[in-house]
Amino acid sequence: MLKSKTFVKKTRSGGVMKIVREHYLRDDIWCGSEVCTECKQESTALQRDPCLESNLCSYPHYVIPDTNVVLHQIDVLEDQVIRNVIILQTVLAEVRHRSAPIYKRLKDIVHEKEKNFYTFTNEHHRETFIEREPGESANDRNDRAIRVAAKWYSEHLKKSESDTGPLKVVLLTNDQGNKQKAEESGLLVYKCEEYIKSLIGNPELVDRLALSNDDKNDITSSKVLFPEHLPLSRIQAGLKNGTFLQGTFRASRDNYLEATVFVQGEGEESTEVLIQGLQNLNRSVYQDVVAVQLLPRDQWVAPSSVVLQDEGAAKDDNEEEGEEEKELRVSAAEAARKPTGRVVGIIKRNWRPFCGMLNASIIKGSTRHLFTPADRRIPRIRIETRQADALAGQRIMVAIDGWPKHSRYPNGHFVRSLGSAGDKETEQQVLLLEHDVPHQAFSQAVLSFLPTMPWEITPEVMVNREDLRSLTVCSVDPPGCTDIDDALHCRELDNGNLEVGVHIADVSHFIRPGNAMDKEAANRGTTVYLCGKRIDMVPELLSSNLCSLRSNVERLAFSCIWEINHEAEILKTRFTKSVIKSKASLTYAEAQMRIDDTTQTDDVTKNLRGLNKLAKILKKHRILKGALTLSSIEVRFHIDSETHDPIDLQTKELMETNSMVEEFMLLANISVAQKIFDEFPDCALLRKHPAPPPSNYDILLKAAKSKAVEIHTDSAKALADSLDVARVDGFPYFNTLLRILATRCMMQAVYFCSGMDSDFHHYGLASPIYTHFTSPIRRYADIIVHRLLAVAIAADKTYPDLMDKQKQSALSNNLNYRHKMSQYAQRASVAFHTQLFFKSRGILNEEGFVLFVRKNAIIVLIPKFGLEGTVFFDSKNKVVPKVVFDEEGPSLTVEQHTFHIFDRVMVTISLDASNIQHQKIRMSLIEPVVPGVSVSAPEIEPLAKKPRLDR
Repeated sequence: MLKSKTFVKKTRSGGVMKIVREHYLRDDIWCGSEVCTECKQESTALQRDPCLESNLCSYPHYVIPDTNVVLHQIDVLEDQVIRNVIILQTVLAEVRHRSAPIYKRLKDIVHEKEKNFYTFTNEHHRETFIEREPGESANDRNDRAIRVAAKWYSEHLKKSESDTGPLKVVLLTNDQGNKQKAEESGLLVYKCEEYIKSLIGNPELVDRLALSNDDKNDITSSKVLFPEHLPLSRIQAGLKNGTFLQGTFRASRDNYLEATVFVQGEGEESTEVLIQGLQNLNRSVYQDVVAVQLLPRDQWVAPSSVVLQDEGAAKDDNEEEGEEEKELRVSAAEAARKPTGRVVGIIKRNWRPFCGMLNASIIKGSTRHLFTPADRRIPRIRIETRQADALAGQRIMVAIDGWPKHSRYPNGHFVRSLGSAGDKETEQQVLLLEHDVPHQAFSQAVLSFLPTMPWEITPEVMVNREDLRSLTVCSVDPPGCTDIDDALHCRELDNGNLEVGVHIADVSHFIRPGNAMDKEAANRGTTVYLCGKRIDMVPELLSSNLCSLRSNVERLAFSCIWEINHEAEILKTRFTKSVIKSKASLTYAEAQMRIDDTTQTDDVTKNLRGLNKLAKILKKHRILKGALTLSSIEVRFHIDSETHDPIDLQTKELMETNSMVEEFMLLANISVAQKIFDEFPDCALLRKHPAPPPSNYDILLKAAKSKAVEIHTDSAKALADSLDVARVDGFPYFNTLLRILATRCMMQAVYFCSGMDSDFHHYGLASPIYTHFTSPIRRYADIIVHRLLAVAIAADKTYPDLMDKQKQSALSNNLNYRHKMSQYAQRASVAFHTQLFFKSRGILNEEGFVLFVRKNAIIVLIPKFGLEGTVFFDSKNKVVPKVVFDEEGPSLTVEQHTFHIFDRVMVTISLDASNIQHQKIRMSLIEPVVPGVSVSAPEIEPLAKKPRLDR
């Protein structure tokens, strides 16, 4: 049966176009039930005897949830208890339109065979499709479609009977109007909450219920604590006339009463609005998109130098403004002011399930408790649970349901337990979830696109590919590296010049555009390296085998080959798909030993010496152009092979060979960037590093000035030159500390589409154009660049998405997000393993340097371990210490001693496990001794970061 759907669409020119689409109706769509004898079904999902016991429904039954139940109670639907659920096509389409994350979770449930979920295409079934009536809203039409489908199922299943009696269908809805109309139609219908509470033997499911609007005021006080959020219509009008600004809310990790809102301006211009105080924060949560109103200029303040954390007992909703908030404003008024505002409304909530731990109520028998998230930027959350005793000491996940204006904390519900706090597997899962790292096993759909084994290079593969197997190619990587992306060769040509080749794994040969493996790699964006574990972007068969340029095996590569003279000037550049056979897979140390050992004269060693000589010249040229060499302490753990605990921790030593590989990877990235931009000026995927705004350098300039050293920041070259000559007699570590501070001033490098931006400059590398080409095993950006380059040299075909600048720009945004989150996850992994290390080592005394001073603390760097920790000066003893903070200095005077940036201190380092949620490495001062002061420290921040060369 054929019907037609007609609707109008507005065109770009402002006109109206009539669209007519054919809509087919069928009478052979299966109901999906095992018990059905009428439908001629090849496969079924709904069980013959659904055995979910309920006080409300004592008969065998299937469940049909409406759209709002799916959207708000997805945590309940995901529970293994809930089975035999019919998801209507109407509901699936509405969920897809309203929430992409929940739609993905719903699809995952449907694909899980054990859950017995069945998708029924009611919109194409002849007996369940309905037309929208005149004057009927789309929402009312969809509610009616759900009722009609539920009615059809009820009648349809009456003709069949399960082993335990007639099968029935229960409709779940929280919409009172929809419920009433369903009851009038003779349907079995319940609110989701009353149905879940009726289930026998599954009381834990009640904890997973999201609060309905009716419930949200039950656990809050009557006092209004926050201003009302403005409706979206007023916000949009205010944004249009400039009364309000739209931006991303960024809560402070160190001060729960302070945040900034990042407002993206036109072009490259952007600004940050400072928000201080609970009322001005107005129930915003980290990463929400909010509307802010600037306060009058005379009310502008400065970021506070006080560290405040919302810990300990829950603050009462009726509590008046505390001393902390008063102190915050006083301290801020003493310094330079910044644009300050207040949140007037929420444009988009960015809530997700949060990991953390339960703080059980001290009131015996209470079901109301506070949940403390692992991420300090997230507020504590009130939840109702009857499992408080069982959840003690557990890492759990909690979702926010809402934040009423009467409540100091948002309300939420329990999602699931992750395991015991402190357990390595549990903590690793927490950091992956908290940093949104996709870490599930690759699906069968993805794995189905892997090549069959044994794999070999066929004549078809050699088409448009150069045979370079005879070249002396070798790779140089960190120890234990199995995903070898790159290899190098260097040989002398007959004309006296040198030929240098960078050979990169040809991952794009195995991952074709648009298939399931490509989509998965694009979503993951990057491989994530944790301590002792790697979360691959592509399946291991590719990452550690077929795409890894291991020695003595033939591998497909994409080669960038230069003809270079002995002064490292590039005379010719060419690109080709190739086949190579690496002659050696070396570590940096092994390669360095070969170069330094004059008795070795084999081809691989000659290769390395030629590359090393050219690399030194290339680096010298880069630095002369103004490229920055910034210090970045990176630590390496030695892991016990049996327990997998860290047994040693040391900072990595960088050798000449590190720099040698780095230089040629940078050169290849620059050469490829120019090529793909020349060929595709509108859709090249490039990478830029914006110059920092002048205000970013404030701390660097103050620190240098405190030691009578002048730093120039007019350009990257001026900064590089002044850092090179920055020295202090008798303080050899000064220059390194200064470069560490300079690193903190930098902006993040980002991917972008050339057709969507005009500023291509890479500030740190002093290069006018740059991209990523050299690591396609671990970065999806490089795969796209490979595809662009292959089309540019006629080695592969193009496809529509590759030439679509809008899609390239959206892809760039995801890659930037994934790259940033992977860095944070890696740092969190280092922090956790650092705690394990100090737990086994006990108390250590180490030398450190003051990196920053705050109003009530100093931040100390321990170079030996690459650690950075905060030492607070508090007043836990009866004598309150005299603390004077000078922001201009910057310096902090405690009693008779003044701390300046870069001062040398001696500290005791130990693990403080008193708070299992936020275990911390405690630093206590040994030298200088400050009498009458107790000191404590929060979590220590690992400095383990990848070198900033951005290869």
